Amino acid sequence: MTYSIVARDEHRGQLGVAVQSHYFSVGSLVSWADPGVGVVATQSVVEPAYGPRGLGLMRRGSSAPEALRRLLIDDDQETVRQVALVDNDGRVAVHTGARCIREAGHRVADGVSAQANMMERPTVPDAMLAAYRSTSGELPDRLVAALEAAEREGGDIRGRQSAALMVVAPRASGRPTEDRPVDLRVEDHRDPVAELRRLLDLRSSYLRVEAGDELAAAGDVEGALAEYAAAHAEQPQNAELAFWHGVALAATGREEEARELLEQAFAEREGWRELLRRLPAAGLFPEDAELVERMTAASTGAPASRPISGGGPGA
Repeated sequence: MTYSIVARDEHRGQLGVAVQSHYFSVGSLVSWADPGVGVVATQSVVEPAYGPRGLGLMRRGSSAPEALRRLLIDDDQETVRQVALVDNDGRVAVHTGARCIREAGHRVADGVSAQANMMERPTVPDAMLAAYRSTSGELPDRLVAALEAAEREGGDIRGRQSAALMVVAPRASGRPTEDRPVDLRVEDHRDPVAELRRLLDLRSSYLRVEAGDELAAAGDVEGALAEYAAAHAEQPQNAELAFWHGVALAATGREEEARELLEQAFAEREGWRELLRRLPAAGLFPEDAELVERMTAASTGAPASRPISGGGPGA
């Protein structure tokens, strides 16, 4: 009922798992990952306990093959299970039970395994592995490319419903956003893999905003504005990115540029206008009542009455 891929990035050491199925909220059952430990995909007649148990075994020192062996020994229904593991050293283990509904199978290469059951065609794992290995870029993009290849190959014979993508760090730091940089789920959607790709692209744009915030905090205003502009260019219909880019421009005296962006946000929801009025009290916009009034006034098509410099971009 599912196709998935587990992998360790050979360059950065990150570990990842991606999955799609005609099943509600597949990520909550199939995909498991722990930074500095490994990743697990458990599917077919799914035994969700394989996830935490497999990670626990690897955390205590078992290799992926040894962890899989111990999982299967304890399971009297191993013939209907499909499970794949990759440990932090890139060792791969995978099992497709003899009674998994065809078309079922898996393909393995260094540090990666693609597995599928109940597919339209038996070639899905091959297509996934080929796409993963031929795609450049970071691990999340390569994993989603594998899912996209599975769809082109026919995918789940029943169709599609949900998808998930999880990437974890090669070492645990105790900082959640660093330990689990990607954790995306599409619970119910007519085209979940395409939606997962959209979310991954949106995540990239928000990372640009975070980079801009760091540059602003370091005093590099022009560098920050460049990141905000790039993020908004990637997501031109996103009101939030337009708003914060506009706030940053207005705070540095570039009112004409700011107005167009702020009006985009205001047109979507009046709450953005009121939010701008509240920012000075939080230290996220200059304490300048006239500037706030100009930026929140209803657009008349006339130029701003007086540009003002000062203040830093807020986010």
